[in-house]
Amino acid sequence: MAEFVNLVRYLRGRITLLIGVFIFGLVLGYPVSGDVISWLLQANGYLPDEVLIIITQPMEVILLRLRIATQIGIAMAFTMIIIDISWNGSKIISKSNKDKLKQNGSKITSLLLVSLSSIGLGIIGAVYAHYILIPMLLDFLANDASNVGLTNTWQLQSWLGFVIGLFFGSIMSFQTPLVTLLLLRTGMISRSSLIENRGIIWFFALLLGAVLSPPDPISMFLVGGPILLLLEVALLIDKLFTKSQSSPK
Repeated sequence: MAEFVNLVRYLRGRITLLIGVFIFGLVLGYPVSGDVISWLLQANGYLPDEVLIIITQPMEVILLRLRIATQIGIAMAFTMIIIDISWNGSKIISKSNKDKLKQNGSKITSLLLVSLSSIGLGIIGAVYAHYILIPMLLDFLANDASNVGLTNTWQLQSWLGFVIGLFFGSIMSFQTPLVTLLLLRTGMISRSSLIENRGIIWFFALLLGAVLSPPDPISMFLVGGPILLLLEVALLIDKLFTKSQSSPK
């Protein structure tokens, strides 16, 4: 608990930097959002057959671009937190200057490893959303409306907002093993406390799946399931790493 309090205090001291990174991502993301919308409109599997896209207000595209830019800013701020924890993890939990920090060479190696891992996990999450999650959920919504004799007319902002939200949620949720391992290896949380609160974590993962997906068990698991699986993978990796460190040479 003390380590977690130190982490909260440290992040509170970094709030100006995080806000700056968020604003930078927001400004950078707005012009990029136009290309994102164009790509999504042309992507295969994102627009089921017999679905008509309409625009109900002139500001719809602008609001959608602002939403995309905001999510890019949040993603950049979250990435900054991960990088900061990987670089200053020992400093964050240290209560005094007696604790020795890692050497710069080791810290640079760790930073590169964390950065590459974050990018790789984000790409895997985007691939999962692109090929599995989004096409399945959109087909489910289209077929559900067709089965009751309704015409599939989707609002542009709602449709692309739903798709972008799933993309964003998948990319962020696939960071679960990296964040978990960082918190465990730096001592900010203990393995025992994480295991004891596993049920709460599972509940919130499935709750996230229920919020982002249609209200059926399969869709809910498609969104929240990866978080549960990746958390278990992180715990397994940490267990194997701890055993290798404690085993006699």
